Amino acid sequence: MRNFNFSQPLALTLSGLLLAACGGSSDSGEPIAFGAEGNRLLAYQTSAPWDVQTVIERRADDPNGWDINGQICFTGDESPHFIAGEDAGQPDPPAGFGFFKLIGETVGNLSAERVGKLTPTYQGGINQAEPYGCGFLSDGRLVTTDVGNQASGPPNGQLILWFPPFDQDDVAYCKLDIAIGTAQQIYVDDLDRIYVSSARGNAGIHRFSPPYPTSNDAAGGCDRRDSTGAPLARSVDHEIFIQANANSPTPAGVAASAHGTIYVSSVLNGVIAEYDDAGVFLGRILEPPPGETLGAEPFTTGTPLGIAVAPDGSIFYADLGLVIDGARIGPGRNTGSFRVIEFADGVALPPRKLADGLAFPDGAGILR
Repeated sequence: MRNFNFSQPLALTLSGLLLAACGGSSDSGEPIAFGAEGNRLLAYQTSAPWDVQTVIERRADDPNGWDINGQICFTGDESPHFIAGEDAGQPDPPAGFGFFKLIGETVGNLSAERVGKLTPTYQGGINQAEPYGCGFLSDGRLVTTDVGNQASGPPNGQLILWFPPFDQDDVAYCKLDIAIGTAQQIYVDDLDRIYVSSARGNAGIHRFSPPYPTSNDAAGGCDRRDSTGAPLARSVDHEIFIQANANSPTPAGVAASAHGTIYVSSVLNGVIAEYDDAGVFLGRILEPPPGETLGAEPFTTGTPLGIAVAPDGSIFYADLGLVIDGARIGPGRNTGSFRVIEFADGVALPPRKLADGLAFPDGAGILR
């Protein structure tokens, strides 16, 4: 997990902000929200009394723990498994994506067992590795992003396609793109189109469309090599679906709503914006109160990083707790929170705070 400080200029640090969301299936009947915070994985009850539980403790506090960060994505099978960024002990072993089995059904009795580790090569080397986004295609293949250069330098975030099985430490993959500027959250739609948020360079929501490689060799459409020697796709259908704009100047999170539209979060201006299926702006679901500006204190409505949408349409988001100190910007000391936006008659209600005093909450996910 990156530890932001006030050592970088405002314009640079903003481009390195992250977020996350994904879905799965819960045996308990009630969805469970998950959030990555301070290298821990927390679980949140999605209705009163809104209980919270630590599912995975950070390695610094538990020798058997794992350092968790980024987007949290469930496979949706009967025995829930999930993917999340895992960088315990980095750079030896290198950061990658942990594949975990979730044990238990309700908040308060959950635990997780790591059963696999997915580790790619990184354009900037393992010391700059920052795994973040994830998503599953309809046939079970997995896509992930790693951020790449966060604030300066050429865009070198990666979108990677992984081939099952994932319950091992040597998983085959093919890189689809190696030049995304600050690559972050992933959303996969019903047509297996992959949406990737990018906060720098050609910022916006990038969209990749099938077909994709079927294996990591020439026969499967993966016959090139990148500068690290890793397999790279022969070609990929890629477009900018939503260009960064005044509503979403630093796109970080992207997720589907419960009614066919798309939500995009932007940490810089504290906004969650809604777009239609053609990428046309529809309105703001979340924004700071009129006249409120970011400064030594965070926005009262937070700075949304990770987002996840429950089946009833509620939006859960990781609030980074961004503050500004002179020309420097970053999370304040334990100013982060985890919140939910509920709806009444289609109208978004003020966000409900489920946990506060958090340190760098950078991811969210839903077990449906």
